[in-house]
Amino acid sequence: MDPGFEATQPREEAPPAWHIHRRPNSTLPLATEDCRRVLRQGTLAKALFRGGEAPALRVGDQWESHDSLRRQADRVAAGLYALGARPGSRICLYAANSRSWVLAYLGARRLGAVVNPCNPAYREGELAHILGDSKPMLVLADQERLPLVEAARAQAPSITSVLDIEDLPEGDESPPELSLDSKSPAVIIYTSGTTGRPKGALLDHGNLLAQTRGVIEAWRWTAADRLVLALPLFHVHGLAIGLHGTLLSGGSAVLIRFSPEAVVHELLHGGTMFFGVPAMYQRLVEYLEEQPMDLSRVRLFVAGSAPLPPALFERAQRVLGQPVLERYGITEGGIAVSNPYDGPRQAGRVGYPLPGVEARLGEGDEVLLRGGQVFSGYLENPTASEEALRDGWLHTGDVGEIGSDGSLAIRGRIKEMIISGGFNVYPREVELVLETHPAVSEVAVAGTPSERWGEEVIAYVVASELVGGDVLIAYARERLASYKCPRRVVFLAALPRNAMGKVQRSALGEA
Repeated sequence: MDPGFEATQPREEAPPAWHIHRRPNSTLPLATEDCRRVLRQGTLAKALFRGGEAPALRVGDQWESHDSLRRQADRVAAGLYALGARPGSRICLYAANSRSWVLAYLGARRLGAVVNPCNPAYREGELAHILGDSKPMLVLADQERLPLVEAARAQAPSITSVLDIEDLPEGDESPPELSLDSKSPAVIIYTSGTTGRPKGALLDHGNLLAQTRGVIEAWRWTAADRLVLALPLFHVHGLAIGLHGTLLSGGSAVLIRFSPEAVVHELLHGGTMFFGVPAMYQRLVEYLEEQPMDLSRVRLFVAGSAPLPPALFERAQRVLGQPVLERYGITEGGIAVSNPYDGPRQAGRVGYPLPGVEARLGEGDEVLLRGGQVFSGYLENPTASEEALRDGWLHTGDVGEIGSDGSLAIRGRIKEMIISGGFNVYPREVELVLETHPAVSEVAVAGTPSERWGEEVIAYVVASELVGGDVLIAYARERLASYKCPRRVVFLAALPRNAMGKVQRSALGEA
């Protein structure tokens, strides 16, 4: 057993792992150094397989137990070892979610390799950048993406093998025992690239253990839970929380491709938790408003990766029978802040620091994080690493606001701030107002250059019914200072989003 973990296991009688801090615009509750140490302790290979012969994962109709996954991971690790992979070797997984993806990842974990889970939506140019930057020795890809790997391979002479992920190498002899510790590198997860070229965040075993154990404790995750997992596994939300959380808690997960019908079916047939991004909840709510279902037996709904609009929060609460628990995280710092499991869960606010996390607001109300889940830097990018990690804190680039109850709200990205007529305008503040108009389904706000004002505020709107731009501008003027109000409204069929549901503001003018 991994020492120290039992101290963070959920207990029914345990109080929330945070305390309300009542000084607004100050520091959120602090974790102790001991808490950070305990949460980070150990390595993933030793921690992931705790459930014995209990069910762990279902893909399609095929269930795997925790022990079955461990045995198969051992065989895949042996196969990778025979190909020349060793602890510390870099392996890229470039494929859609599948049973083979999970086995490839767990095999690499068992071997002690460093895994780069690559976004399967990336095309040749994006992939070439990732491969050239991460320098893997081995790429495992699905049939659809193998030609793209071959086309981009010239950018990564480090690659010695490219294999079909559905034909994983296996061996009979277990690889040597690992000599890793919590500081050993585990994964390279590339940032979403919404504000520039993706950078490789290097997360170690301790980082991943810290954030996973934090949510297990805070969300009362137990071996009795079954997660309906429709998130992409290449990202922190799906991998470090969805997959790792399932295995560390001893629970189970059903891996599906997202559709409202599939999610509801699984929740009605044994699912106790669902994690999704706001775009998923939008479709789920629309489906349930047309076809109401009793989901009262579901224990927990979690939203993250992008802001959950308050209007959608209220609609979801009506059709799901409970408020969605919104949380906040960042690739470089993991899932760090969450609304409390026992409530209250507040629309538009992401809550309080998770166990082992310290958070405060810095200059310009930037959210700063510290704790065991915070990464040590970007892969081979010291300049960006030094910019992100200053004075012992991770500078997230997100603008926050701490309320009188100590809860955190995210108001936008510093780099997305609009300066109009010398005044600072945070897009999220304008979006929150426009989202309350009954004709607005979705909205994103961005700035455009202006000779008169420096920048002008533009609202990009997906409308649910016919409405004029002048009506929405007037609506905003009744509720906001004039310099914050849109000068123009552009109507779109859909907002440009990345794979995790985040609006790509740089692409709004092209949409």
